[in-house]
Amino acid sequence: MKRCFVYPGQGAQFVGMGQDLYDAYPDTRDLFASATAAAGFDVADLVFSGTEEDIKSTDKSQVAITTVNLAARRFLLSRGLESSAAAGFSLGEYSALVDAAILTEADCLELVARRGAIMEQVSRSLDVPGGSPGMAAVIGIDAEAIERALTEASIEGVYLANLNSPVQTVLSGTASGLEAAGPVLKEAGARRVIPLKVSGPFHSPLMDEARVEFRSVLQSVTFADPVKPVFSNVTGGQVGDGEEFRTLCADQLVQPVRWVAEESCIVEHRYEELLEVGPGEVLSGLWKAYRKMHPEVTAECRAAGTVEAIESL
Repeated sequence: MKRCFVYPGQGAQFVGMGQDLYDAYPDTRDLFASATAAAGFDVADLVFSGTEEDIKSTDKSQVAITTVNLAARRFLLSRGLESSAAAGFSLGEYSALVDAAILTEADCLELVARRGAIMEQVSRSLDVPGGSPGMAAVIGIDAEAIERALTEASIEGVYLANLNSPVQTVLSGTASGLEAAGPVLKEAGARRVIPLKVSGPFHSPLMDEARVEFRSVLQSVTFADPVKPVFSNVTGGQVGDGEEFRTLCADQLVQPVRWVAEESCIVEHRYEELLEVGPGEVLSGLWKAYRKMHPEVTAECRAAGTVEAIESL
């Protein structure tokens, strides 16, 4: 079967996830050990026993989510389920780079540990007495309507961050900018504006300092050419060169996640099935929203982040 693995990123509800994989498939345990060594904290303890407050900081959540993604991938491969292509949402793109053999698992874990630490440090440098920068999901209107409303109201410090679906866009911005944007967007037709439990204004120009610092980190790691199709958040399309992905990994910190464009590219390649490899079903939900707008698309996206889900495939 022509199958695309899609990997979730930040926003995935990962606390408590992965315990079944860890218990059922011993080959996943060295992943958790490698992640712990890269991150400097016990990743298994965080994932299996952490609280919502424990996981809020991106320096912790990035390593944890990636470890669960890669553990689920290992278990899938052990059951003879392989991908023909790979894509990942935001942080999940690093798991896709492993899938496409652009990065090794070890290099991936080292990179996401450094990425998370840098992003957390830069985010905290943006804190002001009025509040911390962050993100908010806007439900019910499209990205063009959001941009138009923000421009007409002269709202500053707010940027499109995740283009999730035609009726769901995530914004990044300063605390004051996001606060001012809420009433304006509701007046423009948004059904809801929901603050997200993240620690920074990711995928926006506010993270440019992180982009510059992380770019130097990326130079120390080998980026091989992909062995299968793999898609980029930054371009929304397929990338065929490892060196290009090295550049895109830095640019991703300040550019929006063009997930709808990636979904369209996956459709153009005629994959018969998508598997969401990692915690939760966020990407499966976004795929359902995409199919609702494109009823001619027949491929389904199925959860593949637990032993039970994978055994049922």
